[in-house]
Amino acid sequence: MYWIIFLGFLILSVVVQQKLTNRVEKYSKEFLPSGLTGREIAEKMLRENGISDVKVTCINGVLTDHYNPLNKTLNLSKGVYEGSNVAAAAVAAHECGHAVQHSEAYHWLMLRSAMVPVVNIGGRFSTWVILAGLLLMSFSESAWGYHVAIIGIALFALTTIFAFVTLPVEYDASNRALAWLESSNIAIGVSHDHAKDALRWAARTYVVAALASLAYLLYYISLVNRR
Repeated sequence: MYWIIFLGFLILSVVVQQKLTNRVEKYSKEFLPSGLTGREIAEKMLRENGISDVKVTCINGVLTDHYNPLNKTLNLSKGVYEGSNVAAAAVAAHECGHAVQHSEAYHWLMLRSAMVPVVNIGGRFSTWVILAGLLLMSFSESAWGYHVAIIGIALFALTTIFAFVTLPVEYDASNRALAWLESSNIAIGVSHDHAKDALRWAARTYVVAALASLAYLLYYISLVNRR
């Protein structure tokens, strides 16, 4: 059952990621009439939302774009930072959406940020704790094994909750981005539809991750109950 879940979600994740890559590559060839780059779009959106303390930077990689609330930096991959196309506009505006969420203390973002320290621990140790509990249950009649496994499941459950809390954060950032791109006349008509399509596939990667985490959690719970 573990391998069925693992392979099933691995295949689904690869398919969705490939779809996203294809959309980004396709819309990277669709240039914006305004000629604005991702950096300029990000700076414009930040400025129009009254945000002056966020720095836009260029980082290495592809689709490595992210907003860091700790040091208030908007980190755009080189293709997005320098690009003047629909894909760059969509990604840059989406990451700006997170900066706007942060400035407004958007409750889902605040909750996700508060969960990060605990989730880091859970993500690193939960599986090992569950396995340790299962081994103790196999070789000892003591209840300690069960309690250890439950602790591991609780840690893993936090990562699952985190994955689902991430969903409204990402969808809200995309909605903010699309609304601003249209109101600012940077991406309208077909360009807006294509930006929406790219962000939709990006959001689906988070949906797959959340469902996969839930499937693993339910599997671990059933495994411990059977033992």
